[in-house]
Amino acid sequence: MSDTPSDIGPQATTPQAATARITVADYLLRRLRELDVEHLFGVPGDYNLGFLDQVTAFPGLTWVGTCNELDAAYAADGYARLRGAAALVTTFGVGELSAVNGVAGAYAERVPVVAVTGMPATEVAAAGRPVHHTLMDGEYGHFGRMFAEVTVARADLTAQNAPAEIDRVLRAMWRERRPVHLNLPTDVVTARVPAPEGPLVVPDGPTDPGLLREFLDGCARLLDGARSVTVLAGHEAERFGLRGPLAGLLAAAPVRSAVFSSGKGVLDETAPGFVGSYTGEISDKRVRAAVEDADCLILVGAPVSDSVTGGFSHHFTPERTIELRPGRASAGRGVFEGIAMADAVGGLAGLLRDAELPEPEGYGESFSYPEVEEGGNGLTQRQLWTQIGAFLHAGSVLVAEQGTAFYGAQEVPLPADGRFVGQPLWGSIGYTLPATLGTELAAPDRRSVLVIGDGSLQLTAQELGTMTRYGAAPVVVVVNNDGYTVERAIHGATASYNDIAAWDYTALPAAFGAGPGTVAVRVGTPAELADALALAARTPDELVLIEAVLAREDAPELLTALARRFAEQNAYGD
Repeated sequence: MSDTPSDIGPQATTPQAATARITVADYLLRRLRELDVEHLFGVPGDYNLGFLDQVTAFPGLTWVGTCNELDAAYAADGYARLRGAAALVTTFGVGELSAVNGVAGAYAERVPVVAVTGMPATEVAAAGRPVHHTLMDGEYGHFGRMFAEVTVARADLTAQNAPAEIDRVLRAMWRERRPVHLNLPTDVVTARVPAPEGPLVVPDGPTDPGLLREFLDGCARLLDGARSVTVLAGHEAERFGLRGPLAGLLAAAPVRSAVFSSGKGVLDETAPGFVGSYTGEISDKRVRAAVEDADCLILVGAPVSDSVTGGFSHHFTPERTIELRPGRASAGRGVFEGIAMADAVGGLAGLLRDAELPEPEGYGESFSYPEVEEGGNGLTQRQLWTQIGAFLHAGSVLVAEQGTAFYGAQEVPLPADGRFVGQPLWGSIGYTLPATLGTELAAPDRRSVLVIGDGSLQLTAQELGTMTRYGAAPVVVVVNNDGYTVERAIHGATASYNDIAAWDYTALPAAFGAGPGTVAVRVGTPAELADALALAARTPDELVLIEAVLAREDAPELLTALARRFAEQNAYGD
């Protein structure tokens, strides 16, 4: 799969006669089905109800009503990470602004999401009438301009421009793997337009062969004489479909491999040479040595940020680094614009096959969780993650909330064909519970296992009801450690602002409408956790909530080290 494939979805529409005419809503929904979108998330409002009539009547599409628009955006983000694209629908003003934080997260982390806003009728907006959900100033463009800051393309649809604008915006989304925004007025929904004559095509933009050869020549010079090579992958490798090409690259020679925390899951963690997650100076010694001491480091879709590099404590020497980013590559100090990452990965695989690299020391040793110390009766972070790692089976989706869960998950080996979902770059707490709704609906054959802190859960807990309403059956592990542990670790260990209300977490599924088959248990020892996970394994078709009680001060070592760096970076006063 290249960075810009010619056929943007696996379910392309059948060519139709140019004289056929359909509604604008039907045109948009056909294009979404081409993207393999089967669910639309959102909240009804009077400006989108006509469109929702079209959605619920469209074959192959399911409307998923969430409790609020922010959660719809989070759910769409999770859905797109496993399905390739997603869509959400809100009403004008109040609804779309509620969703904008979730759309911004998708922008930061390169997730293709279509945000559709139901707008007042065209003539109402043109006249500047002071209708509800406006700012009462006659201006209807405020919110679109806000969305322009967190999308790569947007359009105000009309009966005249809808087909061209829908296609333009969706092409931009696919090329950039980032969100887009469509304003759909109530009167445009049923306007008649020509049906698409064929599938939506994105220009391939193939890499110039001469440019690719020049880049690979530069790479060959870096590899000449190298005795050790490490591949470090990030989230862009996942978004641009490089899982397969990267597997081929790693199979070409005995090289080590690692991921930024943002790219966890894009590499096979059961493969020889995989050493774990790299987080700069606070990484495990084996991982740090593999990345920083390699004669040649190959970065694939791995932009740096403070949260994935241990507060910018990474050490990459440009002169020995090959870096691949969307549409751009570098070999040492040489930069080459216009090279697709997939083409570059394929070319590098050929170079590695010819390099005759020696097998590095420890190659073939499996990536494993640190040894767990036998302790008292209380449950610890290490015991929790050891058991969760053992519970995961082939194809599982591990979803980890930002904070203790995300950094604890970094040391858990994913099983074969496993997936990982987290949000380290945007870091909006509460994201993962609605995102898990999205992953469950996107891949019903893969059971999602969500680990989320008690503080984060309280932001979006109501979507537990949406999960049961639509038949999602994840395992939700609520880490109850009495408040915002990640914030305590950074600053204010005993400050009252890091406290939260004490909820009865096991009562939540029933309170939000879950049926009698739902499992909800509270555990505080390793034995109780083992029993709860065994029960979860026996009930694969039911939502299982496990409240795991841990000590307030117990946090993953990686998080504790990173928190110290964040505290230094934020320069808090005495």
